[in-house]
Amino acid sequence: MELDAVKSIAAVIAIGLGALGPSLAIGILAGKAMEAIGRNPEAAPKIQTAMILAIAFAEAIAIYALVVALIIKFA
Repeated sequence: MELDAVKSIAAVIAIGLGALGPSLAIGILAGKAMEAIGRNPEAAPKIQTAMILAIAFAEAIAIYALVVALIIKFA
């Protein structure tokens, strides 16, 4: 197999697995936040702030995976 093909496959695996975790985390976070807001609507601003912060951290993991995939592909 050619080296470029191996690098492409490795990059696809890296971004695929690297995006899987954060996508599941964001889905769970949003679902639990909606449940919490449904139970206690007065706390919605505090819940929403915490949810957005947690989603930002989860997205950072996906960005790291993208960077790793790009390094694998082009280095």
